[in-house]
Amino acid sequence: MARLFFLIVAFFTGPGLLVLPLTGASASFNSTFVLEMHHLLCSTWLRMASMQQSADWVSDTTGHLPEESLGTAQTIHRESSSHVRLVGGPHRCEGRVEVQRNGEWGTVCDDGWDMNDVAVVCRELGCGAAIWTPSGVIYKPLADEDQKVLIQDVNCTGVEENLIQCEQDEDVYSCSHNEDAGAKCEFPETVQLVGGPGRCKGRVEVKHKGQWGTVCKAGWNLSAAKVVCRQLGCGRAILTQRCCSKSTQGQGPIWLSEVSCSGKEADLQDCPSGLWGKNNCTHDEDTWVECEDPFQLRLVGGESKCSGRLEVLHKGEWGTVCDDGWGEKEEQVVCKQLGCGEPVFVSAKDRRRFGFGNGRIWLDDVYCSGQEQSLEQCRHRFWGHHNCNHREDVAVDCLEHNPDLLGALPADPE
Repeated sequence: MARLFFLIVAFFTGPGLLVLPLTGASASFNSTFVLEMHHLLCSTWLRMASMQQSADWVSDTTGHLPEESLGTAQTIHRESSSHVRLVGGPHRCEGRVEVQRNGEWGTVCDDGWDMNDVAVVCRELGCGAAIWTPSGVIYKPLADEDQKVLIQDVNCTGVEENLIQCEQDEDVYSCSHNEDAGAKCEFPETVQLVGGPGRCKGRVEVKHKGQWGTVCKAGWNLSAAKVVCRQLGCGRAILTQRCCSKSTQGQGPIWLSEVSCSGKEADLQDCPSGLWGKNNCTHDEDTWVECEDPFQLRLVGGESKCSGRLEVLHKGEWGTVCDDGWGEKEEQVVCKQLGCGEPVFVSAKDRRRFGFGNGRIWLDDVYCSGQEQSLEQCRHRFWGHHNCNHREDVAVDCLEHNPDLLGALPADPE
């Protein structure tokens, strides 16, 4: 009669024992079977021990750290969760400094903030050389009142690769958003238009590994052209097409293809694309882009550059702006673009002292949110389309100096 045997093994799997029921034809154990069970139990124990070790490590890196490894693990965690960005500026290399700690973005107090600190921020963001240390309050919109000031007393030597490597105090006290730090770096030249009549028209080239190369037309569209025009400081994108005649084709590498932009990116390299230098294109497929000339405006007829009748430059010709829909937010953008102070209300009677324009009326029905850096970014009717006369020309009167800039401008060299 078959007998039931139990092999009881002292095997730690948590509290208790592992009990394996065995059946056999006799009370004697088969030696081969016992050896196989021994191997099975050993391998199982090793696997579970490895799993337990992995679980301990996961636990450790999520906050439950052994005391003896606490310092090292905290340093790794801080570096991996730390980021920096510049907010509110005209491009990604200028603006109010913000850092990320544990998934939260906050500002930096300007106590002790200097050019060494800006140099590290510029390096971390892949921008050019540090230019100056503006106050963060000149960049609009201002930081939200609920946003924290995360660090202060930053003290970099200027050679660090990341801001997190600099000495800094995370116990912030007596520092409000009126003391937010700013940074301005050179914007790296990574895109250009070549072979056209001016810098805002031509074959698209990008810089990679220190060498200029072309962009394949495959996947390219007007949204990508908008990014290029904005990055170059030109006007709106008006044309993109396959390039080129033999005389204007590129000669070097074809760096990019399948570029897919939303049109809102600040840099062409922020757009998804194929791998650098990996494509089947020829220079017959080089991309050509044409942008409007750089947007310019001025105030004329007043006592300074901050007061007068508003004129904008289009196609090489100055023209006025109609006052249909014009208001305070539009004036704020103009004053900001000219580097002046806040706008002052100008009555219809007062603006006559600036005189009426003549020639073209370029813009009408302009609408701004007030956050734009340039009037060009505001919505408006097509250039030259209007139902106005020069008695409706816009006039703007701004304060001479922007108080936010006082004390923030770099000192003149002695």
